Amino acid sequence: MESIRNFLQGRLKLKINEQKSAVDRLWKLKFLGFSIYKPKAGTILIRLAPQTIDRVKTKIRELTSRNKPVSIAERIERLNAYLGGWMGYAALAETPSTFQNIEGWLRRRLRMCLWKQWKRVRTRYRELRALDLPEWVVHEFANTRKGPWRMAHGSMNRALGNAYWQSQGLMSLTESYQSLRQTWRTAGCGPACPVV
Repeated sequence: MESIRNFLQGRLKLKINEQKSAVDRLWKLKFLGFSIYKPKAGTILIRLAPQTIDRVKTKIRELTSRNKPVSIAERIERLNAYLGGWMGYAALAETPSTFQNIEGWLRRRLRMCLWKQWKRVRTRYRELRALDLPEWVVHEFANTRKGPWRMAHGSMNRALGNAYWQSQGLMSLTESYQSLRQTWRTAGCGPACPVV
């Protein structure tokens, strides 16, 4: 690092940002929100840096805060606007499982918001019956004492699964990822293609 610093500052007269500069192994560094990893010998792939995943989750937490009195339709509209732009950049990563994990976690956050909105027992009965659940399941769920985060997992996951959220207009991160990657492959330029 000292040698590189001397060359850049001394000969090229460039200023170095010490916080963002380092000399290390590729998989220990992050660059523009990405990091490099080697899943097997001879293969080098790009993935989202952990800080990037934390940042997108923080934004999703903000948009799905259960303490904000916002309708689900408005939450989905805001999420789609944010995630649509983010995906155009993040799809450079070669790790589809990361997007699946974020998408599953996002849907759980939305189920939590929905459950919080259904705080009265009679509201739960009405909404759960509208999902065509068996009456014994409706009765059990409507009278539960579990909190919103616990209820957003397990059986509620099946009742409010992928198809439900697609019908509500929520964009699918995994489908967007696959679509962008396919477009790049069809264009013949790989992830280096500009995202329009």
